[in-house]
Amino acid sequence: MPSRLLLEIIAIDAIDAHHAVLGGADRLELVSGMEVAGLSPSVDTFRAARDAVDVPIRVMIRLQGGFSAGGRAGLDALVASAEALRRAGADEFVLGWLDDRGHVDLDAVRTVVSHLDGCAWTFHKAIDHASNRDAVYDAIRDLPGLDTVLTSGGPDVALDVLTAEASRERARGGPEILVGGGLRVPHLAPLLAGGVTAFHFGSAARPDGSWSAPISADLVRALRDRL
Repeated sequence: MPSRLLLEIIAIDAIDAHHAVLGGADRLELVSGMEVAGLSPSVDTFRAARDAVDVPIRVMIRLQGGFSAGGRAGLDALVASAEALRRAGADEFVLGWLDDRGHVDLDAVRTVVSHLDGCAWTFHKAIDHASNRDAVYDAIRDLPGLDTVLTSGGPDVALDVLTAEASRERARGGPEILVGGGLRVPHLAPLLAGGVTAFHFGSAARPDGSWSAPISADLVRALRDRL
């Protein structure tokens, strides 16, 4: 197990970014539109957050709710979003789409990834809505730049699934399992015992869990202390 476990915090602006890092976040996921579980931030928001902190920032590439790329027009827009953020200096990303059968939309994923210049990226929680989780890993494991899968193990936090997948992917040299989506402090002990080393928090880092309130550095610090 690494000497320092990864703590990633969702941020929606530069103020969030500053507070998260002040509390001990190792990495940020920068998004907009949390009412639909996270959309691409604007280029200006990315630049402001990048200027505010010196930790890695993973930028969401997603333009609509759900996990469809949105057909040809939607994919063109996703590529344009990725290219604009890349030109602005973004060098880590979060993405992932499914087709109407619940399989990975490999055409969409490969197309967007081909515009990221080999940058590191996370396959996000689309996996928790897939028809076959193992098939997702098999489809994406060797894609260039992939180093992380963000998952809660299913629609809700599934401890056994998460620890089993973390162990399997570590043995195969696959992506790191980043646990997030409804993650709470009581989940940490069994996940740590099961060998999970990366954790992703959103509303738990905000007063009363409200997305209308900025991140609390004290709440992030409390999460950091638990790890």
